[in-house]
Amino acid sequence: MTLIQGKIRIIGGQWRSRLLTFPEHPDLRPTSDRIRETVFNWLEQDLSGLRCLDLFAGSGALGFEAASRGAAQVVMVDNDARVYKALKENKEKLQAMQVELLLMNALSFMKSDARKFDVIFLDPPYRLDLLPGLMPLLPPHLEQNGLVYSESRGIWNLDEQWKIHRGAKAGTVRYQLLELAHYG
Repeated sequence: MTLIQGKIRIIGGQWRSRLLTFPEHPDLRPTSDRIRETVFNWLEQDLSGLRCLDLFAGSGALGFEAASRGAAQVVMVDNDARVYKALKENKEKLQAMQVELLLMNALSFMKSDARKFDVIFLDPPYRLDLLPGLMPLLPPHLEQNGLVYSESRGIWNLDEQWKIHRGAKAGTVRYQLLELAHYG
């Protein structure tokens, strides 16, 4: 069996124009250049010193983009061994020492890891409808004034603890930066 690989380009920062490769997988749909450009504009381009979590890393587009733009630490979590292998190869190719890769289930990570992050990228496989169950797990992992990027197909209802900081739509993809309505 031949492994078909996809490619996506980093669009900004120190690794601008570098290509990332990733395996063909039915749940893997990298965030488009246009959406990434918008999201990183919302995040003010420079993520110097920030800690980021890419919870469903997939192609690595969001996590490596954050690292390229100066994030001090990027934790990338994925539970697929082939995807993890590709992430590891991309990390080595870029010499991305600030990137930590974890081969594990996203829910298990959220329940077992106590770290806090400034930005959490949340782009799970659409077919699994994981966002409603994941959102309540995020607040203990979010730094004061931290943001959550979420991407979904269509509309889903946020509970009252979240408010939309910025949001947009591209085709059927709805993407937004969320913040906690109240920090406790």
